[in-house]
Amino acid sequence: MKDTYYLFNPGRLERQDNTLRFVPKDEQGRELPPKFIPIEGLENLYVFGSLDANSALYNFLGKNRVSVHFFDYYEHYSGSFQPKEYLLAGKMQVEQTRAHLDPKRRLHVARALVDGASANMIRNLKYYGGRGRDLDAHVAAIEQYRQGLETVKDVPMLMGLEGNCRQTYYAAFDLILNEFEMGGRVKQPPGNEINALVSFGNMVCYTQALDAIYHTQLNPTISFLHEPGARRYSLALDVAEIFKPILVDRTIFTLVNKREIQAKHFDNALNGCFMNNAGKQIFLKAMEERLSETIQHRTLKKKVSYKYLIRLECYKIAKYILAMEPAYKPFKIWW
Repeated sequence: MKDTYYLFNPGRLERQDNTLRFVPKDEQGRELPPKFIPIEGLENLYVFGSLDANSALYNFLGKNRVSVHFFDYYEHYSGSFQPKEYLLAGKMQVEQTRAHLDPKRRLHVARALVDGASANMIRNLKYYGGRGRDLDAHVAAIEQYRQGLETVKDVPMLMGLEGNCRQTYYAAFDLILNEFEMGGRVKQPPGNEINALVSFGNMVCYTQALDAIYHTQLNPTISFLHEPGARRYSLALDVAEIFKPILVDRTIFTLVNKREIQAKHFDNALNGCFMNNAGKQIFLKAMEERLSETIQHRTLKKKVSYKYLIRLECYKIAKYILAMEPAYKPFKIWW
């Protein structure tokens, strides 16, 4: 698996020969000793501070297929620099658009996405239910919602069903977590520590999905569950739905219950709660470890990482779009 590098300090990033040279700045704006980042084996840069760079740097990053994801101090995802789509194919673009415009085909993919996401939510609840938490009512409620999956007639109805599942799922967080309280999902800005963790983790999962899509022939702006919109890669939102319970939520549960994330890792500002740099570093390290973990794939009969599972999901969607498979079946955890 290729490397991801995180830049938390503001500073200047430039090319030096065949590597990257980052000159960070401290809180007073003074330059600190430079850090060198080998370009070989690098896949992603995550930027959490202001960055000085020029077009020559981005040309260098583009030629080496390195993506750059930008976040502001308050955990808002700002955007991404993506290298030129080296796998872009006209046939896929046409067929993906046709699948989106066909109500039956779009609903098929969207239904499968909600099926996978809600099944993974239930699996998380059952996992912790087996460890002394009383989550039976939450599991039963989501299973009841899931019974309506086959009868929904359009994507807006499906989005409503997915929203009900997720609301019930988030209501169980306070029973799973030993520290902090969620008290319901609050966004923009996050209202407390758990909401801050969920918002930050979901954005990281979104960028992982975007990177996986980049390595396929899929167009990230043409989606099935979420409506395509200006200035966002809505297919990445679709794919991320399946993996947020597996990657983000399980990471949160582990870090909080083991007290690796504590109150000192959050700041309150702008009437919201946000992770500070120390908290972000702890969370991102845990996410990297999670992404590099492997499972024995039931179909491929070999071990694959969680990171690669996201790309395999994109391949399955692509095969359905190109009529190479009669149906798209989402990934569901079974352990």
